[in-house]
This record gives sequence, C-alpha cells and structure tokens, in this order.
Amino acid sequence: MKILSVSTAENGCSLALFSDWQLVCEDFWKTKLTHSKRLAGMISTMVKERAGWDLDHIDAFVSAKGPGSFTGVRIGISTVMGFSAALSKPVIGVSSLDGIAWQFAPAPVQVTAMMDAKRSEVYTAVYRFEGGRLSFKGEEAALSPEQAVEQAGRKGVFAGSGAQAYKDLILEMTKAKGVVAPNTTSHVKAGALVDSLASDPAVFEAAGQSVTPVYLRKSDAEIHFSGLTH
Repeated sequence: MKILSVSTAENGCSLALFSDWQLVCEDFWKTKLTHSKRLAGMISTMVKERAGWDLDHIDAFVSAKGPGSFTGVRIGISTVMGFSAALSKPVIGVSSLDGIAWQFAPAPVQVTAMMDAKRSEVYTAVYRFEGGRLSFKGEEAALSPEQAVEQAGRKGVFAGSGAQAYKDLILEMTKAKGVVAPNTTSHVKAGALVDSLASDPAVFEAAGQSVTPVYLRKSDAEIHFSGLTH
C-alpha cells in the first residue's frame, strides 16, 4: 500500500510518502508562501521526482484534520479530498496533535503536545505510550499555556510550536520536572500522522473520501462577526 500524508495545520508544510507502512521520503518546508501556492508543487515533486511514482499509484491519503490554522487545515483537507475523489481512493483525517506526540512514541514518557493557537492559548492534549503504542490520550482542548502545564501535572515532555512559544513558562512551572522538546520536533509531522495509524493496517478499509476538520474554538472571523451581531 502506498500512502501520501499531508499536514498544513501550521505555517510549515509537511509531506510524507509510505510504501507498506515504511517511510519512503519526507519533506518539511516553511516559507512566506501560502499553502495554496506551494502544496500542489510539493506533492508533485515528491511523488514524481523523489519517489518515481505517478499520483494514481497512491492507494490512500492522510491529512492533519486540526486543530491548527483555520485556512491551513482547510487547504490540506480539501487537497487530499480532491485527490481521493479523483482517484477513488480512501482518505483519513488524523489529529494535528497526534502528528506531534507520535514522534515520541518509542519513549515511555508522558508527552504533552502543544500547538501555538495565538491569543495567548495553545491547542493541547496529554499522551502516554507503552512499547511504542498509545496507552492514554487526554481530551484535546484550547487552553492557556498555564492551564496546559497544570493539566500535564507539571511533568513530562512538552512538544510542539506552543511548547517553543512558552518554553520559559513551562520550565519555570515544572521546576525541572518537565522537558521542552527540541525545535526540530515542534511541527506537525506528516510521517507521524501515518505512524499513529500503523497499529491497524486495515484502517483504510472502512475509510471514505471525506474528512471533517476539527478546530476546538471559533475562528477570529466568527468571533468578530458574533461581536457585531450582539
């Protein structure tokens, strides 16, 4: 099975190709270009030039479904849904937070994934792994960084763009019981999205050709509109 995985949940764009659940190639690009201007070209280059495949060789698609940038999430989902419909192949949406946390699956430590949600908030969830498998995942939520650290019990590994943005606060609140992961692991990794599915190789058999985005809170536009109507 050949899988194309995409994450446009944040400013950086992450792509990965898998064959029989083994990583073939992976790419991450963070520029001032919008996802709509670079995603199609990145996919074409990776599939055709780096892997030597044609798009119709892809058997299934994966997309980060949020939380994250409202526009970015929609672009990634609409792109893979377009490919899915055109090729009559299944697509699965995976939490953006999973694309952070699963980078640490081999380690028996608590992982708190934190994405910078702006407006002094983070999108976050707490994870625990045993033997490379997920043993616990807490509820996803939009919280203040202080609330996220408290929810984590002031311990474990904190990873993601939110952990980078509030690194000093995390270290102060955890009193050396918490570790902020390196910046190189702070993005939503397309390969990690697929890793989160690998324990169930038949996961695509019941999948359709649509993905519902998950935002956790209203967009700035919705909040602004609500304020105008009250």
